[in-house]
Amino acid sequence: MTIEAVRTRESEQRRQSAVEALEILDTEPEDRFDRITRMAQQLFDVPMVSITLLDDERQWRKSHLGLTREAPRADSFCDLTVRTDAPVIIGDTIADERYRDNPFVAGDPHLRFYAGEPIHAPGGEAVGTLCVVDVQPRTLTAAELRLLRDLADWVQAELDRDEELDRTAVVQRALLPRRKPTAPGYDVAAACEPGERIAGDFYDWYDAEGGFHVTIGDVVGSGSPIAIIAASVRAALRSASAFADLVPAVAEASRMVEEELDRLAAYTSVFHARIDGDGRVRFVDAGHGLAFVVRRTGDIERLETSTLPLGIAGAERPERTVSLADGEGLLVISDAVFDALGGEAGLGVLQSRVRGSATAAGAVSRIVGAARDENGAAPVGDALAILVRRA
Repeated sequence: MTIEAVRTRESEQRRQSAVEALEILDTEPEDRFDRITRMAQQLFDVPMVSITLLDDERQWRKSHLGLTREAPRADSFCDLTVRTDAPVIIGDTIADERYRDNPFVAGDPHLRFYAGEPIHAPGGEAVGTLCVVDVQPRTLTAAELRLLRDLADWVQAELDRDEELDRTAVVQRALLPRRKPTAPGYDVAAACEPGERIAGDFYDWYDAEGGFHVTIGDVVGSGSPIAIIAASVRAALRSASAFADLVPAVAEASRMVEEELDRLAAYTSVFHARIDGDGRVRFVDAGHGLAFVVRRTGDIERLETSTLPLGIAGAERPERTVSLADGEGLLVISDAVFDALGGEAGLGVLQSRVRGSATAAGAVSRIVGAARDENGAAPVGDALAILVRRA
């Protein structure tokens, strides 16, 4: 094998690994990509447009108009665009002896015009194309060539955004607590299924002298900023709780994210509690409103809240207290779980899941499971439940 052949094979291996790492092959159509192909078709007045990714021996189209979902890669113009990693413009395939016998020209779809721009993975590997195609010969002006590149850059930005979300999701999962509180006499567990790759809801727990803290927060928004805010609130509450009581700790967390929340027109609700060894629970509920006590009698008691979320300057957020007897549990859920179970009408489901489970882990798993729809899909939004049960 020649040196050039070895380099070609290694380049193809890197390209294939890059396209697989995108985790987009064989996924369902998405409007964010379909919007680009629709716009390209209108702007260039062509019957066929495609956002194409090359996968081994096939062309697979994430979004397409006038073409099939996939086609052979061999002899394709998109393969040529990727291999050269440069724009490929063929004004009239019949007039060019290099292409007139191409199977996509001589046969279906009988291409006469092709214009393709390469699309790259975040690591720089050319993995696909944005192309506009016609069955009539065409020419493109310099302005149209720039427009095609701009649309390809738009596709590129969407792929880069996916990569950013994936990285953020990995970091966010790493911030979840790994060790349970060591306070004797308590069984603590949480279950979380993000509605998207990046969760707006988060939870935390950690030991404190004579007990432990539990926190649930909900950042209302989307994308990477909510992960940053969630991490900031979590860090602020952890650090402040080491030397301050509940009310000043929550106030400090609110102060830290106030400017960011205002800029993003978002807000963050928080339930922050201190659980003592004797069953006393002191808590501040800053706009969350979905904390409950499941009593030994079978009753489920919703804890009082009348305070505002974080980020609102000057808001009063008082501390309240409730006690857990042996066998009773503190349950906090996300609004997605509450809504999926039917709101107030679903409180009986929560109560039965807690009382019917031998462990806290089993209870929260069954609660999140009950919030899925009949097809097993998670509810819209982040499905989260945390249970502190006194043994």
